[in-house]
Amino acid sequence: MRATTRLLSEVSTTFTADQIDLTAIAGSDGMLFVRNGIGFATRGIAARVASSEAKAFLANIQVDDSVNAPGSGPVLIGAIPFNSQQPHDFVLPKLLVCKSDDGRCWVTTIQDTELDKSGSIDLDLSPVHAPNATSSSYTVTPGVDIETYLQAVTAARDAVRSGAITKAVIARDVFVTSSQPIDIHSVLLRLRNSFGSSYQFSVDGFVGASPELLVSIVDGEVSSHPLAGTAPRTGDPTTDAQLATSLLSSTKNQIEHRIVIDAVHDTLLPWCSYLDWEPEASIVAVANVQHLGTHMLGRLSEPFLHVLDAVYALSPTPALGGHPRDKALKLIAEVEGMSRGRYGGAVGWFDAQGNGVWAVAIRCAEYSNNNMTARLFAGGGIVADSEPLAELAETQAKLQAMLAAIIRP
Repeated sequence: MRATTRLLSEVSTTFTADQIDLTAIAGSDGMLFVRNGIGFATRGIAARVASSEAKAFLANIQVDDSVNAPGSGPVLIGAIPFNSQQPHDFVLPKLLVCKSDDGRCWVTTIQDTELDKSGSIDLDLSPVHAPNATSSSYTVTPGVDIETYLQAVTAARDAVRSGAITKAVIARDVFVTSSQPIDIHSVLLRLRNSFGSSYQFSVDGFVGASPELLVSIVDGEVSSHPLAGTAPRTGDPTTDAQLATSLLSSTKNQIEHRIVIDAVHDTLLPWCSYLDWEPEASIVAVANVQHLGTHMLGRLSEPFLHVLDAVYALSPTPALGGHPRDKALKLIAEVEGMSRGRYGGAVGWFDAQGNGVWAVAIRCAEYSNNNMTARLFAGGGIVADSEPLAELAETQAKLQAMLAAIIRP
């Protein structure tokens, strides 16, 4: 197997980098991982690789790469479940298009046989199809019933108050059933329009727009942007500013946030020569909610940590699991009443050098094989001051991201 990577300008006279629309290239059947127009779109599957074999698999691919940048050459894309011990794999795309933050665009193709000496690429980057208008009708039904969810929140709160744990995240799911197949491309376009600054992703029927960077490693620079603590947004600037001020001054939300950033910091620090972070949390606003967020940026010590190892060490963070991790995860399994699957895990990419970017898998939906049903998820961190009905309202606000993207006329 051989990977060939070339700048777009070397292989296409039809498209320039400015004309490349990654969402259109991925369409409904490809894969996508993009933020602010920067990232990857793929078509076709050259191989599926078990997680335990992924690093060795990439190392054994023959590479013809004239770009030589993070994300060039062969790249694996995938989603890691909330319980990372569950079997999962990564995808090697047949065709991968990357738009870099330095303005470059390149294309990687995978061949089963040796290329000719020119390393030529047979390239067609035309959109697969334009989304079609539909007249679908939808029904929304709970997965975990509301009473079970409220009881789970109460159990987690009581565990915190007793001192057994310091935080647990309790989530619930809802199912959206459509009278016609849901067009994934249309959903991605709506997510881009409303959540362009989030990480929009589509991987094997797992689609979402996550505002939270779990970890990025690029040429030895490591960064993370943990989020925890949430308030709604109303669309009125004055009201939203008041809600943001209340969020910043909320003891409950600040405790929830501090648990997360301390855990991420303490996990990454042993691999770093330095790791800096913002002294105070800031507001991260997306279309429907706003969060407390803290940027972290550091430099890895050599030999550099592989991004995949960082993902497994970090996920699930206390923002999706709790703290202490093992006790919180045990409680979640006992009271939550559902299997999370890929929700709450991580989604992203990595290359043969250990570079990669991974987002926390939130604001997402898992689609049935026929795209007639979507399972949506939302949760929140439970601490001593949590109130079950307030937590329910928070999940309702978070669910609006994917609900609107699916059922919007």
